[in-house]
Amino acid sequence: MTTDSGTTIRAYGEIVYTSRAIRTVLDQIEQVAPTTATVLLLGETGVGKELFAQAIHAASPRRARPMASVSCGAIPASLIERELFGNERGAYTGAFDKQIGRFEAANGSTLFLDEIGELPLEMQVKLLRVLQERSIERLGSHRPVKLDLRIVVATNRNLEEAVQNKTFREDLYYRLNVFPIVIPPLRERPEDIPPLACTFAERLSVANHKQIVAIDSDSMATMKDYSWPGNVRQLRNVIERAVIQGTGTILTPEVPDRALNRTAAASSERLTDVQAQHIKSVLDSCGWRIRGVRGAAQRLGVKPTTLEGRMARLGLLRKPVTFSATS
Repeated sequence: MTTDSGTTIRAYGEIVYTSRAIRTVLDQIEQVAPTTATVLLLGETGVGKELFAQAIHAASPRRARPMASVSCGAIPASLIERELFGNERGAYTGAFDKQIGRFEAANGSTLFLDEIGELPLEMQVKLLRVLQERSIERLGSHRPVKLDLRIVVATNRNLEEAVQNKTFREDLYYRLNVFPIVIPPLRERPEDIPPLACTFAERLSVANHKQIVAIDSDSMATMKDYSWPGNVRQLRNVIERAVIQGTGTILTPEVPDRALNRTAAASSERLTDVQAQHIKSVLDSCGWRIRGVRGAAQRLGVKPTTLEGRMARLGLLRKPVTFSATS
């Protein structure tokens, strides 16, 4: 399926894109995937961080075994230690059998820890030990179990701010921040909306036994102009609703009310400081050179004018070096 403009759809596994920004992210994935380095995925809710974790795993030497996933925010604090580390028989009331945890289940493979910023402080200490020693102890045992696994973590929180607020350990942050990858929100790469929308429409059309062949061009233009505070997940939901309600062969999705859009967009700005930090680090590594080969714009996968505009919005200005006279 294509839009009226004939958009060419590119895919990297399950990741559908046309933007240079996502191509840059994929280049970073290809750099780090063959290694054993811990990867930190940063991005707003709904950008598809688990898909990018899957891409890292699929491009790694560990791809023969399935990746294991844990949402740190979905497991009650009272159960998360048992879920991650497992337990010996008799470790607690009701523990009639030995049970391995997610770390052991991922041995020889990749473990994806989503929403790492929600991990309780007491568990952060134990995760730090796993990263340092590559071993765990099941509940009810003092015998270490050696592990050979790759860890990929993700968050939509600003971990530096969490460190300052004493809700995230500084030593764990530096352990996790070996190879950070920022996944840009959908509003910063509107060129990815047509291929994503077409892919969702095609798959959902088949799943719902519809005969949709294209997306209305006016609807597509409206979707490209929308800020998508829920990112790719929200786009998929909009397409699915349109497929369910549609009766013809041309899909006409409707974006949510613009007033709701403005409210939701305001709540999605908590990652702007993360983006500012990432852009600044790239600028520092390039000597604040924006244009040209190996300039910051090329490394970030955006046009120089786009980067300059984003720097202005984020207040990223290089402070001039001043010298004071001494007698």
